[in-house]
Amino acid sequence: MPVPPQAPHVKLTSTNDYRESYSNSVQVRVSVWDFFLAFGTLRSQTPEEVEVANFQGIYLSPQQAKALLMILQQNVSQYESAYGEIKLDPQFAQQGPVN
Repeated sequence: MPVPPQAPHVKLTSTNDYRESYSNSVQVRVSVWDFFLAFGTLRSQTPEEVEVANFQGIYLSPQQAKALLMILQQNVSQYESAYGEIKLDPQFAQQGPVN
């Protein structure tokens, strides 16, 4: 019976240009080859107008996008188990563009 390969040891490092930022807006564009996530901050100018200031764009392969989906699902489930259901504003929970 073959022995399954062990997962490699992962060593995390940060490059000199690594930054952490807060984002309350993510736009997603999809093509045949990749997913593009644009992260930004949303600011309400008036009740009828919001401004989104994008500060970072990240391209992901379809495989990496699916892996991200799975890890986010797992972490959201764990968060909700610990702290309760995350409620979304019905205005933003609908299908379609979400900023």
